[in-house]
Amino acid sequence: MSNINEQIEQERENAKNVCSTEGASSGDCAAAWDAVEELQAEASHQREKQTPKTSFEQYCDDNPDAVECRVYDD
Repeated sequence: MSNINEQIEQERENAKNVCSTEGASSGDCAAAWDAVEELQAEASHQREKQTPKTSFEQYCDDNPDAVECRVYDD
């Protein structure tokens, strides 16, 4: 996980440099910040995968029709 955080920081610095030289409204600046955003999304997905499910969540995955697992929309 620290590797992706390092990559995010490197891409952030790169985006700042590109935007300062190319201008904040340039396509290269937007692309650089898109790369940062994609890495942040990947880091979020990795954190989500690392969080183990609770026993109740596992039970509901195994028994979606169980009364206690039903979700009602208002």
